[in-house]
Amino acid sequence: MKLFLKDHMSFIILYIITFISLPIVIHRLDGFENHYTYFIFLAFSLLIILLFCRYLRRKKMYAHIENKNIHTDSLMIYQPIASYEKAYASQLQYIQSLFLSKEEEYKSSLHNQQLMISHAVHQMKTPLSVIQLLIQSNQFKEPNSLAEWQKVKVECDKLNFSLNQLLTYSRSTKLLADLKIEPIPLKLIVQEVINDLRDYFIEEEIFPKSTIPERILLYSDRKWLKVVVYQLLSNAVKYGEKHSAIMIHYENGKLFIKNKGETIPESEIKRVFDLFYTGTKGRIKGEATGIGLYLVKSILITLNHPYHLHSKDNETTFTIDLSRSIETATK
Repeated sequence: MKLFLKDHMSFIILYIITFISLPIVIHRLDGFENHYTYFIFLAFSLLIILLFCRYLRRKKMYAHIENKNIHTDSLMIYQPIASYEKAYASQLQYIQSLFLSKEEEYKSSLHNQQLMISHAVHQMKTPLSVIQLLIQSNQFKEPNSLAEWQKVKVECDKLNFSLNQLLTYSRSTKLLADLKIEPIPLKLIVQEVINDLRDYFIEEEIFPKSTIPERILLYSDRKWLKVVVYQLLSNAVKYGEKHSAIMIHYENGKLFIKNKGETIPESEIKRVFDLFYTGTKGRIKGEATGIGLYLVKSILITLNHPYHLHSKDNETTFTIDLSRSIETATK
């Protein structure tokens, strides 16, 4: 109530002057009835002067409220004049300090989480590397057990992929800071991923067929684009039909990765990119984490490579539009 009265004190004073003091003065001079028009003119003049003065005092505040480019610094009202402006500025200052405090807590929690994940992954990678070395040495010592050791190697590669995926997810929040845009041959990236997944292809009896021309050069981030291709080819193997082929080709500035297998339901096409969403096929397989395609989406959006997923008639195609990057590379 006190703040309300302070804010409207100028109107209270104007009311007293206009409807109490002014009629008394006019009546004593020459009678109120003879100067009614003059009274109306004075009353409106005083009102206009008051409104103009209030506008000048609060011009900065109105501009501040109408500002659509809101950021942390714009929450403050500088040099508040009116009583309610001071109260409002005090409230905003408290909200801003609370917001900054929560933001720091979130950043600290996220940083600690990333450190914990990174530490855990590296702790697991050490014994995994030892297992892989043992596999390599025993494959040649025991030729009769070669097939069994090969299966163990494939499982180790899957575990290594999952650990790398987890590490990539923990770092994806700082993706922009880690970007390094450079000219890279598209065919080389795809071929490197195919070589990395060679044992997985053989184990699942699915084979890649790449028809990407040598001359295709694009500007992108080598490491993160390789993560995308690795994830897409790994998914194509995981959900593909036995004895089928994964077609990888380039046409009109677009990279196509196509495999044969169970169709993704239309209702799940958009949801498969959501974090931790595994979908119907993922639940049946029991190996899905719901992280892979989320990372693919995040990376491609950051790299400014539009993408599209199409699944119909037991055939799934993932398309990446690289035309902007390739046009830049050719200039």
